[in-house]
Amino acid sequence: MKKRKIIRIIEEKCDGCGKCSLGCPEGAIRIIDGKARLVSEIHCDGLGACIGECPLGAIVTEEREALPYDEVKTMENISKQGVNTIKAHLAHLKTHGRKEYLEQALRYLKDKKIKIDTEGSEAAVPRGCPGSAAMAFGRGAEKPENGGVKAPSRLGHWPVQLHLISPSAPYFQDADILVAADCCAFSCGNFHEDFIKGKSLVIACPKLDSDTEAYVEKLRALVDEARVRSIHVVTMEVPCCTGLVALVNEALSGTERKPPVRHTVIGIKGDIRTAGWHLGEGTVLNILISFVIPRSSGRGLPVESERGSIRNDRTRRFVCSPLFL
Repeated sequence: MKKRKIIRIIEEKCDGCGKCSLGCPEGAIRIIDGKARLVSEIHCDGLGACIGECPLGAIVTEEREALPYDEVKTMENISKQGVNTIKAHLAHLKTHGRKEYLEQALRYLKDKKIKIDTEGSEAAVPRGCPGSAAMAFGRGAEKPENGGVKAPSRLGHWPVQLHLISPSAPYFQDADILVAADCCAFSCGNFHEDFIKGKSLVIACPKLDSDTEAYVEKLRALVDEARVRSIHVVTMEVPCCTGLVALVNEALSGTERKPPVRHTVIGIKGDIRTAGWHLGEGTVLNILISFVIPRSSGRGLPVESERGSIRNDRTRRFVCSPLFL
C-alpha cells in the first residue's frame, strides 16, 4: 500500500455526536458504539470535509499507508443513499477542485443511467456545513458611518477559506484575487480598505492547515480555469508565513497561465514591511519601500533623495529590503 492523506479519528475526544458522518457524503464514517469510526478507507478521499463538522477537534488528517481512494466504489456506495447525497458528494468534489474524481463520478452516473440535475447554484446543493455554502453579496459604494469613523466591510463573497472555496464560483472568474494568511487581517487595522477592496479573497494558514496539497490544486484551478487576472499574496513577517508564498509558487509552476503576482509582508505591529511584483513569464520588478515618519509635529520637507528614498532631518527612515517571489 502507498502512503496518502486520510483522516484519523481521535477516539478519546469523540463524543459520538454524528456531525462528521453527516458531513461525509462518501459514507466513510459511521457512528458505532457511541464513537465515530472510519469504516472504509477506499471511501475516504482525505479532503477532510468532516473535520469542519467536528466541534471537539476529534478528526485530523494524516499521511499513512492506506488503501487507495476509489471514486467508482464510492459512487456505488453513495448512489444507494439518494439524490441529495449524490449532489452533496458532487459539490464536495467540485468545491475542492478534484476534477478527475468529479469526471469519474459523472461518468458513473451516465453509465448507470442515473439522472441528476447538476446545474444551478452551488448554494442550492445540500451539504454538511452552511458555513461552506457559496454566496456573493457584492459591496457597493458604501460610505463610512458616524462621521467617517466606521469603515465598511469590503468582503464581497463567501466562503473565503481556501479549502472551502470553489474556483468555479462566479466571483473568481477573471478576478483580481487576494491570497492572505489568516493572521493578516488582525494585524493590519485597515486591511479591508488597503487589501480586500476590489478583490476576491481566499485565506489559508500554511503552518496549521492540513492537506495543503489541495491548496495547490485550488490555486492552479483559479489560474487556469477561473483565469484570474492577478494574485496579491499577503503574509505576516513571521517565518511560517513563507509557506504560503511557496504554495503559490508551487501552484504557478504547474499552470499554463502566469498572471502577475504581488507579495506584501505585514509586520506584527501592522506596518508594511516589504512589497514586490512578479510580473509573470520570469519578469521581476522589485519595489523598495521607504516609510517617512515625522520626528516631531513640524512639517519638514524632503531635502535629499538617495537611492529612491526620501530623507529629511526631521524624519526617521524605515527602509525594507526588496522581496523576491
